[in-house]
Amino acid sequence: MKKWWAAAAGMAVYTMGAGMYFSNRIMYMKKKEEDFIQNREITAKRLDMKHFAELPKSEITINSPSGYGLKCLFIEPNNTDKWIIISHGVTENKINSIKYMNIFLKRGFNAVIYDHRRHGESGGKTSSYGHYEKFDLKAVVDELKSRKGPDITIGIHGESMGAATLLLYAGMLEDACDFYIADCPFSDFEDQLKHQIKKEVKLPSWTILPIGRTFIKIRDGYWTSEVSPISVIKNIKKPVLFIHSLPDTFIPADMTKKLYQEKTGPKQLYLAPYGAHAQSYNENSQEYQEAIDQFLKELVFK
Repeated sequence: MKKWWAAAAGMAVYTMGAGMYFSNRIMYMKKKEEDFIQNREITAKRLDMKHFAELPKSEITINSPSGYGLKCLFIEPNNTDKWIIISHGVTENKINSIKYMNIFLKRGFNAVIYDHRRHGESGGKTSSYGHYEKFDLKAVVDELKSRKGPDITIGIHGESMGAATLLLYAGMLEDACDFYIADCPFSDFEDQLKHQIKKEVKLPSWTILPIGRTFIKIRDGYWTSEVSPISVIKNIKKPVLFIHSLPDTFIPADMTKKLYQEKTGPKQLYLAPYGAHAQSYNENSQEYQEAIDQFLKELVFK
């Protein structure tokens, strides 16, 4: 009997410890400091603070349906009805979105950059890798249409979690924008978690994932299996440009290849030869912009 109780107590301790550790890692992934992001982008010559400061812009706080504020910048140097919304990755903030914004400003667009929940100047306590973020993205799209009119052209560019978010928004909520650019998204969050568990813990995912997903459901209100762009990709009828760097080991390029294969209708794929995760533009800037130009010319403004 004592051995049985000892085993049960040991299992309870393991379950609680593993569940809390796993869910904390997911919900509260350590964010990069704003100064670090800004200095990194300036040093790499991807950010000119003087130029950015001179751009005409409006600072707007949009109410999230989850009950906090989303800090947005509406940037309008061009007299146009073409808009791009930039959706950043986990641990980053809207400063990282400026380099992508500049691509589109040079092509005659205006832009919205904003901080996801729990990032930058926005509210929210946890990251959910697209589950709650897709509703926030809808709020940004709706606000843009409310301010600028329902007939404007809107595209969304997203990186990593931001790319998964835009695919979930378009596939699960409403295919309400005119085009999407998904840079290094995961195809399925649970598959991504299994990939990371194998790399970091060296244990079979079945020893951790069932416990972790249950704790996330209890603590943050969703099942990780619900965060699955691949399950909704066929709902997206508008053009999608998929981008991924082949050397990416954090989110394998095969995930983007699967998304591209499953997407029906207009689509394009650019696989960058250089760069780690979320580095496709940084390491292949000319080719990256050429892929966007081809996409816009052949599938969006044809």
